[in-house]
Amino acid sequence: MRKSRRVLAVAGAFPLALFGAAPAPAQAADGAPVKELGVVTITGGQPTSLPTQIPTTIEGVTREQIEHSINATDSEDALKYLPSLLVRKRYIGDYNHAVLSTRASGTGNPARSMVFADGILLSNYLGNGPTNAPRWMLVTPEEIERVDVLYGPFSAAYAGNSVGAVVDYVTRMPTRFEAHGKVSVQHQPFDLYNTSASYGGQQASASVGNKNGDWSWFLNFSKTDSEGQPLTFPTRLVSAGAPGNAGTPVTGAVSGNNRSNQPWYLLGTATQYRTQQDHIKAKLAYDLSPTVRAAYTFGWWHNESEGRPASYLRDAGGNAVYSGSVNINGRAFMLMPSDFNVSNEALTHFMHGLSVKSRTQGVFDWEVAASRYDYHQDTLRAATVALPAALNGGAGRIVDGKGTGWTTLAAKGTWRPEGMQGTHIVDFGLQRDSYQLRSIENATTNWINGAAGARNQAFNGDTELIGLWAQDTWKIAPQWKAVLGARAERWSASHGQTANASTVLGHPERSETHLSPKAAVAYQASPQWVLKASTGRAVRMPTVSELYQGGISGSGVLVNNDPNLRPEKSWTTELTAERDLAGWGGEGLLRLTAFFERTRDALYSQTNVLVTPNVTNVQNVDAIRTKGLEASYQAANVFVRGLDIGSSLTWTDSKITRNDKFPASVGKW
Repeated sequence: MRKSRRVLAVAGAFPLALFGAAPAPAQAADGAPVKELGVVTITGGQPTSLPTQIPTTIEGVTREQIEHSINATDSEDALKYLPSLLVRKRYIGDYNHAVLSTRASGTGNPARSMVFADGILLSNYLGNGPTNAPRWMLVTPEEIERVDVLYGPFSAAYAGNSVGAVVDYVTRMPTRFEAHGKVSVQHQPFDLYNTSASYGGQQASASVGNKNGDWSWFLNFSKTDSEGQPLTFPTRLVSAGAPGNAGTPVTGAVSGNNRSNQPWYLLGTATQYRTQQDHIKAKLAYDLSPTVRAAYTFGWWHNESEGRPASYLRDAGGNAVYSGSVNINGRAFMLMPSDFNVSNEALTHFMHGLSVKSRTQGVFDWEVAASRYDYHQDTLRAATVALPAALNGGAGRIVDGKGTGWTTLAAKGTWRPEGMQGTHIVDFGLQRDSYQLRSIENATTNWINGAAGARNQAFNGDTELIGLWAQDTWKIAPQWKAVLGARAERWSASHGQTANASTVLGHPERSETHLSPKAAVAYQASPQWVLKASTGRAVRMPTVSELYQGGISGSGVLVNNDPNLRPEKSWTTELTAERDLAGWGGEGLLRLTAFFERTRDALYSQTNVLVTPNVTNVQNVDAIRTKGLEASYQAANVFVRGLDIGSSLTWTDSKITRNDKFPASVGKW
């Protein structure tokens, strides 16, 4: 297992100022966060996942900044200059690997962050890996009004997945008639190994909306046609070849060394997609009264992609070679159909969100919300025969995920016994999130359009998380403010099934209960300086796939997954100093943050050397220790009007301190 290396990350933009770090004006725009004594207050009337009081570091970006300073082709691009965030986006329209990484979590760990749009969960907790990236495509850059990012698990309003960060998109809702259109073209020269080509794409979007009396509505349409560059390359170790003259002599293999410095050959390209996506978003809101609004959101996303590899190998006649025994420089190698795997994918996903929210800003406000994300169609067709014959059909497999999805329900309230400026403001809520995994793989005689045949394997399972939370923002004195909170959770897993061609293995139901306390304090040391400290416990539950998506051996033994995985438990602490830059040649904020995290039973894929034969799957790593420093500088009108600068620097040191199943990893980054 490779946990994470020592990381040094730098982000910068010129010109760019991130509003979430700047001191708030006396009268903030509708919905914009207001910062006082290090605690951010949310007062907007639109649906959001945010509590009204946020005790942690928050950064953000507005629509105007995205339009003027960020070349955003996908919604995740809005995050590219925010501190300690990285989205593993490989190409425009990347729909299945654009994972969000944060301070202490790498690009293979999306379950340690949360992404919402208008209060609707976009994070995909069906699994924890590159293919479980957030559903970024349900938001287009043109509809974004604001993005807020909360760092760390310091708000009781969020489940343990918030241990890294919470990203909350707020999209546009018009106050008068408006219409927008955008067309973009992209071009990418690519020259690597024996691939020298250019890849391109086009995007088009249009939106229209209006407010008529108590009704407001917004429609958004977008289309993407994108060619990605080669992402992986089939290889063979030179030492694996049999010396001699066996096999078809070929040329074109690229010599090199792998990351272990072993000589190998690169045989061609794989994992290269042409993707075509269509997206429709419809939003409708009705003001039931001057202080109560009901809102409904519908999202439709359709994706068709083709995976087409290419071989570098050529026979004596100059023909591409994809299969059989080949001879490279006097060594024989066998090419398999999986080396150059060809595939087609068709996906249609639906998203629904409904909320009713009050905004009196008086003694009591409330909100109820529900959302559903549905894999209406989710089909992968892949050949099991070799190219070039595979382009005309032949045997293959069909993976069908129809019926997979998740549902969220939430009710929350805010009690202000002494009003908005009172000593205490209490946020509280009740949530229920449920996830359903439905995946079956069948053989087929024609991978392009053939019917599903015999079952190869199948995985099913459900998880449910019920959370009850409360937090009190307490203004202790004019210079002191504290936030105390707790989150109680009951998690359960049920209906787990793992099947191969002939056997279905059921898994027993299980449930657990956990309590996660939170605390934060802020001190206004001077008119320019604010000091903050936050700490919180986070319990990240296993995902459905981590529990149930595996296989069964010929003797009926479960392999590759573990229905008995323990939750991942972390304690995270943050110490922050913020300096108002007014009078220092600009308007903005300088922030310095030290963060610390200790995690038990961390969930990672690794090799268990305690069993024979060794097994590689998702396992609990006993203990990991992470520490780091983060610096953020955001300023507007630096020395001259209109010059805005934003930059950040993050240093992270993460080590495994105990790992009984793989002792060699202890002390490693």
